[in-house]
Amino acid sequence: MKNDNTPVDIDFAEAAVPHYARRGIVTMFMIMLGFTFFSASMWVGKELADGLDFGGFIISMIIGGLILSLYTGLLGYVGAETGMSLDLLARKAFGAKARTCERDDLVYADRLVRVGIAMFAIPVANELLGGSTAAEWVLVIIAGVCMTASAYFGIKSLTLISYIAVPLVAILGTVAMVMAVKQGNGTLIDQFAKSSGTLTVVGGAGLVIGSFVSGGTATPNFSRFARNGKVGAITTVIAFFIGNSLMFSSAVFRRSTSAAMTFLRL
Repeated sequence: MKNDNTPVDIDFAEAAVPHYARRGIVTMFMIMLGFTFFSASMWVGKELADGLDFGGFIISMIIGGLILSLYTGLLGYVGAETGMSLDLLARKAFGAKARTCERDDLVYADRLVRVGIAMFAIPVANELLGGSTAAEWVLVIIAGVCMTASAYFGIKSLTLISYIAVPLVAILGTVAMVMAVKQGNGTLIDQFAKSSGTLTVVGGAGLVIGSFVSGGTATPNFSRFARNGKVGAITTVIAFFIGNSLMFSSAVFRRSTSAAMTFLRL
């Protein structure tokens, strides 16, 4: 006899995602693009701009972006074809030893959340709320509650957030870039003329890859909801290349004017 009180796992943490719970290419693209919008990537973009000229920046971003997109795209395909999360795939591959991978995944998730919250709370508190410690803690708590809530309600809440946040970030980021060009001193090329030249193209590509390779390893946790492997791979590759490139480029424009910096931090 079926027990109606049995809890329902809406995210299928311990099983492959069934076909009725899969999502199409538009929804998956929005989810994966939102996944790449990570404020720490903007810091990497600043490091690239400080150490490379304009041509080196573009080449590093393209080479590193293609390698990172290919890596995550393959993981996206595997996740979508199997419907399994990273933990389940690790169990299939490593058996009992997968527990080590699962612990590492939890450690990574914890660090990612802490870094993301800090890089939101501290700049906003400094720019808009006078830089008080109390303001920082309030923002940390609010951001932490929001992140926890999105995890609790699963893929449905993540889908809703992505449809709201992705267009807003794209619009605000574009506006900030335009503001930076209009209000900044000199052209974008002039801004790169200030770079120290201490970074090579290969080193820059390495920074691009390393900026989100650990997060990209968790791609199956999201792509497993894709309708099929083709959708999972395509949306992941395009989203990672566009999303990371936008984050890196935003950091470059931020160097031009403090007004644009404030706008981007919002």
